Amino acid sequence: MNKAYKKVCANKDAGGVDGMELKVLEGFIREKWDSIKEQIRTRSYKPQPVRRVEIPKPNGSKYLKVSDRHL
Repeated sequence: MNKAYKKVCANKDAGGVDGMELKVLEGFIREKWDSIKEQIRTRSYKPQPVRRVEIPKPNGSKYLKVSDRHL
């Protein structure tokens, strides 16, 4: 989880369609970590569907919702 978070931060990715920006993501993970960890451990994590909204980046690629991508 930490490795994925650091990779997202290193890429300076913008917020996703859920409107969550990177500066908010850290607090979200800290607040919800016990629940997230338990859901991953018990294989009960169910990501919310990502809306089919393609948001272009300057380099031509597209990005998905930040909160689902890091898991």
